[in-house]
Amino acid sequence: MSAAPGSEGPGPNGITVEAALTADPELINAITRLVPQLSSSAKLPTAYEIERIVESPATTLFVARDADFQIVGALTLAVFRAPTGVRAWIEDVVVETSARGKGVGAALVEAAVAEAERAEARTVDLTSRSDRAEANRLYQRLGFERRETNVYRRTLEPAQP
Repeated sequence: MSAAPGSEGPGPNGITVEAALTADPELINAITRLVPQLSSSAKLPTAYEIERIVESPATTLFVARDADFQIVGALTLAVFRAPTGVRAWIEDVVVETSARGKGVGAALVEAAVAEAERAEARTVDLTSRSDRAEANRLYQRLGFERRETNVYRRTLEPAQP
């Protein structure tokens, strides 16, 4: 898989984080392995959908690799301009069960925050379910503050062909 120029060198525990530049078989296999660890109800993305994420100018798909260069985590950063300024949103942070507690999540989030800063985003937002205690502690340790807000969702039905 191709990585973005300037990808970080190995960090703690030999973890490296890079932005995916191509949706090659390695990336597709990793994402289809990781998504069920994030959500039991999410439909697995197709190769085409992963390619669209990688190619979109609004999203960056970051992957974390262990010391053996295996993909052990991922997250998606969306950066967009709103009338109030450039904003960033972190989505779908997932770390391989066997790699949790080794700094993978922190390395992914820090890479996303650094990219949001390069894009001159005013804020970086993310959500996390309250039952994900370890993830919530991580986000707070990394400087994220819990906001008193309401998050609303409207589920849309897929368009019929």
